Amino acid sequence: MNRSQILFLLVIFTVLTSIAFVGSEYSIDWMTKTMIYAIFALSLELLVGTTGLICFGQSAFFGIGAYAIVKLSADQASPQIAYLLPLSMIFAGIYAFFVGALSLRTKGVYFIMVTLAFAQMAYYVIHDTPVGGGTDGIYLYTKPNFFGYTINSSQSFYLFTLICLLAVFGFLGLITHSRFGRALAGIRINEVRMRAIGYDTYYYKLAAFVISGMVAGLSGYLFAVKDGFVNPELLSWHLSGAVLIMIILGGLGHLRGAFFGSVVFALLEEFFRSEVIFGAFSKHWHLGLGLTIIISVALLPKGLFGLSALWSSKAKTPQILSKSIQDEG
Repeated sequence: MNRSQILFLLVIFTVLTSIAFVGSEYSIDWMTKTMIYAIFALSLELLVGTTGLICFGQSAFFGIGAYAIVKLSADQASPQIAYLLPLSMIFAGIYAFFVGALSLRTKGVYFIMVTLAFAQMAYYVIHDTPVGGGTDGIYLYTKPNFFGYTINSSQSFYLFTLICLLAVFGFLGLITHSRFGRALAGIRINEVRMRAIGYDTYYYKLAAFVISGMVAGLSGYLFAVKDGFVNPELLSWHLSGAVLIMIILGGLGHLRGAFFGSVVFALLEEFFRSEVIFGAFSKHWHLGLGLTIIISVALLPKGLFGLSALWSSKAKTPQILSKSIQDEG
């Protein structure tokens, strides 16, 4: 990671840690959910922003991670995070390997549709069979513990989620700045050239796909523990679309953009659902959110993270014009 990313992590850690001690119960709960979605967005950023693979089935890995914790801890009085968390990620990674091994044989819009199809297959298996409790879902009656310490308070779970977020951010930062990450960036820019110089791009993309699925499984695990309940909607394509919007809002190609995009998306959702501000219109909050996203994409094609570049270019324009006038004079 470079210096700016390390500084970003330190600032985020300081700000988010302070919320755990000074925030209200509602703000802690809301920020916990936002951090979980930030982890989910970071998992997709590795595929879309780094590798150039637009996956529309990310919710399948999120849902599998959530269902894994509930199913594995169903008969346990005090389930252990030490093995349940890795197992949830492994199950999501196994399905990601299966999906990636087949879908990466295709390209472009076909890849998008195949990943969507696999996600819908997983959705209907959970929705229409007793495996996942059907449409009623499954409750998680016991909170997992970490070597004897039960994470049963909102504050302790908030801090645990924060640690997971920083760990994921640091891990993906190391990946993107490694030789493996540079190879993924090369695949995004020109895959044909990468193959020509000797890279087996299929296995690089498959590895990125599996890592992305495992990180999404981690976010699903955290979501299930937070709410204590899972249902088939966690595997719905709507969630895949929402997380794709998050990283577009933040700015593709930047891990920090994925974080900011998830926070802004959560804020916009909360804003348009507020009955205090919009009254009865708050029931139609999707309309306001959709219009805002359309306007944001139109005005900020590079997302929120591209604002600094946009401002700097506008600041340089008068200087360039004045210099050209002086040269002509």
